Amino acid sequence: MTRRPTRNLVTLPYLKSFLPIVFLAACTAPGTSSYSSGNDMSSQQGQIARGRELVLDHGCGDCHSMGVPSPAAAGFMAGMSTPDQEFQIGPFKTRPRNLTPDNATGLGRFSERQIFNAIRYGLRPGETPDVEITSTIPGQGNFPQVPKYLAPPMPWIAFRHMRDEQIWAIAAYLKNGLKPVSNRVKDSDGPPDFWASTYTADKIGVYPAPAFPAAASEKGGGK
Repeated sequence: MTRRPTRNLVTLPYLKSFLPIVFLAACTAPGTSSYSSGNDMSSQQGQIARGRELVLDHGCGDCHSMGVPSPAAAGFMAGMSTPDQEFQIGPFKTRPRNLTPDNATGLGRFSERQIFNAIRYGLRPGETPDVEITSTIPGQGNFPQVPKYLAPPMPWIAFRHMRDEQIWAIAAYLKNGLKPVSNRVKDSDGPPDFWASTYTADKIGVYPAPAFPAAASEKGGGK
């Protein structure tokens, strides 16, 4: 297996240098449609299959698969296995987590809603209740008063602009489309505020994104 070198990144400038490269895989189509569950098994399987497609399209396995490139191979989405797969963010080491539905070491103990909130709002599922969030302002609309964010370089900043049904499909795949793998990954290091000062609107933009055409558009905007 080819081992990746340890990621050595600086603090805030990574938002302008590293993450945009990862974001090239992100789907940024806007949308507001909501998830609706049903009893149709074929519909559920279709949602899971769609989630699998999105996970592959967005390169989730590049970090979370221990170097395993194929969903047919053991260890797919099971998190890092060696120290050289860590990301260095300033003084902190961050580690790709086990995203299989293993109850003890993966996402098995979290709901699909908590996974949705992690992708849409960047909130750590272990520190965020299973609630519908309707705001991005701390203390409003069930958004935590003191949010605990995912560690960089998880590119939720771009993934948040996916349509609701796309994020729900990813959550369904991670919960129901993968075999649980026991692989305990040490928690990422983090500052006391768990990156809250990093994820302010002036640094990452707003959600939802401004409607097209916006000021920076080539045609029709900002004139």
